Amino acid sequence: MKTAQLLPPFDTMYRALLGRDSSFEGIFYVGVRTTGIFCRPTCSAKKPARENVDFFATPTEALHDGYRPCLRCHPMENGTPAPPLLQRLQVEVERAPGGRVTDKELAALSIDPSTARRQFKRHYGMTFQAYHRARRMGLALANVRRGARVEEARTESGFASESGFREAFTRIFGSPPSGAKERGGLFAERIETPLGTMLAVADDTGLRMLEFGDRRALERELPLLRQRLRTNVVPGEHRHLEQTRRELTEYFAGSRLRFTVPLAPVGSEFQLRAWKILQSIPPAETRSYLWMAQQLGIPGAMRAVGRANGTNMIAVIIPCHRVIRADGSLCGYGGGLWRKKWLLDHEQRHRGSANGAKITAGGK
Repeated sequence: MKTAQLLPPFDTMYRALLGRDSSFEGIFYVGVRTTGIFCRPTCSAKKPARENVDFFATPTEALHDGYRPCLRCHPMENGTPAPPLLQRLQVEVERAPGGRVTDKELAALSIDPSTARRQFKRHYGMTFQAYHRARRMGLALANVRRGARVEEARTESGFASESGFREAFTRIFGSPPSGAKERGGLFAERIETPLGTMLAVADDTGLRMLEFGDRRALERELPLLRQRLRTNVVPGEHRHLEQTRRELTEYFAGSRLRFTVPLAPVGSEFQLRAWKILQSIPPAETRSYLWMAQQLGIPGAMRAVGRANGTNMIAVIIPCHRVIRADGSLCGYGGGLWRKKWLLDHEQRHRGSANGAKITAGGK
């Protein structure tokens, strides 16, 4: 177990593993020493003895420790747009996020429950029930943070038992509902764009993450946010996510090139300084790593600048795509050079009309 500070206690995880507790999906992965395989906590394979397990916060950590992914529970699956059936399921959840969607209700919608469960698990790596439970918990957290009494939050999130609600809430958020106002929480939403699905994460402070869903860096970035902010990530609505979605839609439509959504990136002092400089680069313009280093007052720090840009977790809005080599060639973009080129070309095409922005040509 390499990153215990990101994980629940060993005994808690082992009990969850034995019980195939779906509320721990995405919280930990388990490596089985006797087989060399790592799995999700809900894997249907025979459960190992406690002395034969290692726990990991991400699939990448398990891979780095020499484990290979299980062919039964597929712990590596992620990031493509949800098929229509799963989109319908999510719509049904949002109709009554504090309620329950039963097999009978799914059948009435001409949705085969077993097919729905199988596809949801395959795509999201968690059961439909676990997703719905996480959504309900997110709703409960939002209600508590708005000042609702714990009893009101429990009722509105669909929990019949007060003790069960407190236990589930504490297990997911790390503190009882009474402490939620101080601890806060992170809300996540998938946003479809012309460049693929993006994952947005925000809290009351601002947008914390905006990443392309196929980036492998997500496997380390989400646990990093959980660790740094001492809370968990749940699917849910938030005003900053709504604003992000709206402004991204306008950006990709060409009517906006500047963003106003509040940002709250998580990083070191040097990273935050570098990302602030990135935000000063006007749309449709480019700058070099040398220019950034000079702005930081450290002319020889081009490599450090490159590393800081590479760890930027708010793509497009903190525009690391506008940094190129001094000779004008493209380089180093976590979302892929094809996306970098698309973004730069897009901004050039719409430079004269978007936002009424006054933009001049040329990089430095």
